[in-house]
Amino acid sequence: MARGGGTSPEILEETQLGCVLPTSLGTNSLKKSSWGVLITGIVGGTLVAVYAVATPFLTPALRKICLPFVPATTKQIANVVKMLHCRRGSLVDIGSGDGRIVIAAAKEGFTAVGYELNPWLVWYSRYRAWREGVQDSAKFYISDLWKVTFSQYSNVVIFGVPQMMLRLKEKLALELEDDARVIACRFPFPGWTPDHVTGEGVDTVWAYDISTLRGKRPQGPAHTQSVTQM
Repeated sequence: MARGGGTSPEILEETQLGCVLPTSLGTNSLKKSSWGVLITGIVGGTLVAVYAVATPFLTPALRKICLPFVPATTKQIANVVKMLHCRRGSLVDIGSGDGRIVIAAAKEGFTAVGYELNPWLVWYSRYRAWREGVQDSAKFYISDLWKVTFSQYSNVVIFGVPQMMLRLKEKLALELEDDARVIACRFPFPGWTPDHVTGEGVDTVWAYDISTLRGKRPQGPAHTQSVTQM
């Protein structure tokens, strides 16, 4: 009876080992699997975040004509505002960046619009306009400048690069009304004679009146000199 009702030490040991070892190995395997999922999730999330942030900044650099974001200096903004003296109508900033020009124009009483390809800069510009209290008169849109028609604007501001100025000149000459003024910062338009120039170096600003460029402005004592240094 002792043999029939008992269990030998060898069998008991094997049974215990058979129960313990697989459980221990399974726990370790589960922990490793959990860490693997966690690390994969962190790496994947980081890559997605980097892609989401970097893509709007890198995409313009891959375009044929790149309009990089370089914040306007305080002096450049002041020179642009000077060129808007006694001007009326709506204003557009082509490649508005962080919205400095548009916000400054809105504070001067203009209904101002900025077009910018980088969505992060557009969202930041909208926040700045709200913070400055001009969100009703300063609007920002995500758009490619070549897909926008500028005929409805009386004042056009552009911080351009030499590679784009010739093509943009042709676009503006075709679309703008006679009473429009184009204000170029950092680089002038090739082939156009400015009506007014102010500032020096990188802060130089050129103003071009479309009526003058089309030869429709009456020439009187006030217009005997085509370029006025302001």
